[in-house]
Amino acid sequence: MTMVENLSLSGTDLPPILIVEDEPKLGLLLVDYLQAAGYQTYLIANGLEVVDYVRQFPPSLILLDLMLPGIDGISLCREIRTFSDVPIVMVTAKTEEIDRLSGLEIGADDYICKPYSPREVVARVKTIIKRCYQAPRLIPKTPQEIQLDESQFQVRYNNMTLDLTSAEFRLLKTLLSHAGQVLTRESLLDNLYNDYRVVTDRTVDSHIKNLRRKLEVFAPEKTFIRSVYGLGYRWEG
Repeated sequence: MTMVENLSLSGTDLPPILIVEDEPKLGLLLVDYLQAAGYQTYLIANGLEVVDYVRQFPPSLILLDLMLPGIDGISLCREIRTFSDVPIVMVTAKTEEIDRLSGLEIGADDYICKPYSPREVVARVKTIIKRCYQAPRLIPKTPQEIQLDESQFQVRYNNMTLDLTSAEFRLLKTLLSHAGQVLTRESLLDNLYNDYRVVTDRTVDSHIKNLRRKLEVFAPEKTFIRSVYGLGYRWEG
């Protein structure tokens, strides 16, 4: 018998967090910690039941184990992405799968490696929930926030202006238009140049370094561009 349990009746106003985990102790441990943090939860142990549930009862976030009975987590993530943009955090104990996950081509928002600290999982969930369910912040238009002038390759922030190279400007524009999302080096390279020159992933790292240095003029205490180890970069602003 598969396990599908409604494990919370109170908590946040958001829909429940869907936990897909076939190890009962781990699943219930996540339930306990997330409920203690104020979230509603729903636990499923069989991959075959996930898609129907997500279609009928869209969750606020999915913690999706990689190895599941019935259908694996990567296949589930790809299928869910055909009809939903719900945040998905992949959970894996297989280090050889990290490269496949790190490309983000499967559509996941983040990943966590076992063994993990339940507190770390809760912290990741809080960050993603906050990012996804607050007011959108793509390219803000108030004087206190980032503005882009495409005709001059300039960026303005809080009444200050910086000149950027064309590559830096395109890089910043791409990050801003996907604020809060992790972008791989490959996806950033696709938007870096108009021609077909041959460049390496490290080209992005170099431009990110220069862009960060320039943005520090705006607010030295802020981290505008966050490095996500093994994945890429995320605009936090």
